Amino acid sequence: MAGKYFAALIASAVFWAANVCAAPEANPQWAQLSAEQQKVLAPLAKEWDTLRPWQREKMLDIARDYPKMNPQQQQRVQQRLDRWSRMTPYERENARKKHEEFKALPPEKQEELRRKWLEYQRLPESERRKLRGETPAPIPDTP
Repeated sequence: MAGKYFAALIASAVFWAANVCAAPEANPQWAQLSAEQQKVLAPLAKEWDTLRPWQREKMLDIARDYPKMNPQQQQRVQQRLDRWSRMTPYERENARKKHEEFKALPPEKQEELRRKWLEYQRLPESERRKLRGETPAPIPDTP
């Protein structure tokens, strides 16, 4: 269950935005972004020009704040942007819905799920696979 909410947390941390239309000047095409903005937002390069104005505005806010972040925060942003860019539209929509469900939970339940997620992250990968119901990949025979 925590894994489902993790995807929603990723999506929300990176893409949460108000339901307000952006001004035209806040809706630049990819080619109009500065080199620094393009570097930070590189995982979104292929789809940038198809993003909604509010999504672009949120991404520009992230790019603006990026230099002020410590290296760990910058790495987290890059990982989340990369994960998001690899998601299908269906996966993104599911992540948004899960985020909405998470936000509708009482604060105590949210905190409990966060705690469980942290516990899960501390587990060795083999234990995580068991919890996910995955079988380990077979080790190839070497001649």
